[in-house]
Amino acid sequence: MFGVVPFAKMAGRGLGKIFKGREAKERLEKEVDDLGLKKDGVDINVDDDGKVVISGEAMSQEMKEKIILAVGNVEGVGEVEDTASAKDGGAASQFHTVVSGDTLWKISKKYYGKGSRYPEIFEANRPMLTHPDKIYVGQVLRIPADNTDTASV
Repeated sequence: MFGVVPFAKMAGRGLGKIFKGREAKERLEKEVDDLGLKKDGVDINVDDDGKVVISGEAMSQEMKEKIILAVGNVEGVGEVEDTASAKDGGAASQFHTVVSGDTLWKISKKYYGKGSRYPEIFEANRPMLTHPDKIYVGQVLRIPADNTDTASV
């Protein structure tokens, strides 16, 4: 998945008004490190308008998507441009922006047809999510590809 992922600029983790230059880059890299995400091979840059650009090669599609969410769900970031590749070439996830009234159960029902699969979405968004009930309006979540419909050979 390459392209631009939109985020709610006024929502997210507050790191201060830092969205220009080297300081923004350093704070976002620290955010990724603090979450324990492996950014080896991935470069994070912030342009003068506050747009974050992810480039390089991530160890996996999942890790690349988690890095996008970690930097995008920060107050002041309005979009993340994804130009990075992934070593494993895994299936791309969908992204869902939380709206008022959303719960992981409702989101799971929308994407998977079953609310009871909400733990899959919770796990796909760890460590950014620490509890299934702690999501907020404007937050963007990973919705992993639904692999349950694949036929066995």
